[in-house]
Amino acid sequence: MASHWTLKQLRLVALAAASGSYAKAAQDMGLSPPAVTAQMKALEEDLGVPVFERVDGRLRPTAAGAELLAAQHRIAHALQEAERAIAALKSPDRGSVVVGVVSTAKYFAPMALAAFRKRRPEIELKLMIGNREEIIAGLVSLDFDVAIMGRPPAALEAKTEILGDHPHVVIAPPEHRLIGQRISPMDLAKEPLLVREPGSGTRILMERVFEEAGVAQPAIAMEIGSNETIKQAVMAGLGLSFISAHTVAAEVADGRLKVLEVQGLPVVRQWLVVRAKEKRLLPAGRALLDFLAREGGSFLPQMPEGEGGRCFLPEARA
Repeated sequence: MASHWTLKQLRLVALAAASGSYAKAAQDMGLSPPAVTAQMKALEEDLGVPVFERVDGRLRPTAAGAELLAAQHRIAHALQEAERAIAALKSPDRGSVVVGVVSTAKYFAPMALAAFRKRRPEIELKLMIGNREEIIAGLVSLDFDVAIMGRPPAALEAKTEILGDHPHVVIAPPEHRLIGQRISPMDLAKEPLLVREPGSGTRILMERVFEEAGVAQPAIAMEIGSNETIKQAVMAGLGLSFISAHTVAAEVADGRLKVLEVQGLPVVRQWLVVRAKEKRLLPAGRALLDFLAREGGSFLPQMPEGEGGRCFLPEARA
């Protein structure tokens, strides 16, 4: 049955699903609406089930349509990979790499990538920044050659290389009453906390820290989907925040934020370079992976002297 399908039909399915209209799909493909209707009718007759249903005037894929969309995505990805591989065969020293970066890593990853580009200007880099769930999705779909992030979920078969330590701390505005005190996570139980959205790596780690300390319900004052906004809100006195130390190095250096001395903190995880096990890595991608594994850690931000140095340990003050 599948032998009668064509790449054109699968492409039409993808376009119609994206636009909700056969007419728009016809326009995008440079075909007449009757031609598209005929193509889709022939496809549905071949399948024996409808590909789309109409809901509120828009086309919506049926279960069969969803399967075709998934197949079209895999085929498009395979063709794209073949194109890149052929280009690499023609020009072995050139190529392109698609890099996914979790938003927390944007404070150092662009500098590392810029250093790589200076050494290998013939290699094109495509940078995609997103939250943890978006980066994992890009790895699963094989859209990313490599990603810079924390540890991926066990369900994702991945290969990893260590970049360096990734400490997490609790920050406060400079005038906060807890500054200079040695406190426990329990002391923070009733403090207003500004937190990342559910599913983010920072939020998951924060919840684990409080749970292990016996704090079942920390006082979450606000959920904020941006580290930059969280920093501004803490500086404004809206609350405290458990956050990646690498996102606040500049603000701590100039005194706009302070790191609280909390027992058991910093919690140190690791930055990793990750690729899906089934992802075929071309020479350009391999060159970037090797560079990041070898030198990526040197681009990690550092706290100023007196705030714990490279390890971000408040108790290690001179």
